[in-house]
Amino acid sequence: MLDLYAGTGALGLEAVSRGAQSAVFIDNARHSLSLLKKNINTCGMLKETRIIKWDIVRNLNCLKKTRPRFDLIFMDPPYGMNMVYPTLMHLHDSAAARPAARIVIEHGIDETMPKDLRFFRMIDHRKYGKTLVSFFDYML
Repeated sequence: MLDLYAGTGALGLEAVSRGAQSAVFIDNARHSLSLLKKNINTCGMLKETRIIKWDIVRNLNCLKKTRPRFDLIFMDPPYGMNMVYPTLMHLHDSAAARPAARIVIEHGIDETMPKDLRFFRMIDHRKYGKTLVSFFDYML
């Protein structure tokens, strides 16, 4: 599984604790990376995890040679920054997602999902207060 804008790593660590073989975490914030490393150590998941310090907004070229490809991807970009569409396009360009991969995106309710998502199909969304969680399938 892949955890983009990983923050503390809670989503990826939960996935590993529930059976995911491994998790790759990507973030660029120094404080988040520090907390993420601490949480991985605390959970005893060093062997199942990998951290990549990378600016996701620029691209996801750090994943181009990653194999096997991911079938579960979590994404929690900063709210109000309209980062969902470019991140999805970077994900597609990286060829890191398997066909039919599930992508789960947490975003603010005021952020509208782009209409032109030719490689991604929204299958559901759920509202939790001021947060929306949108579920997509990768349609390669």
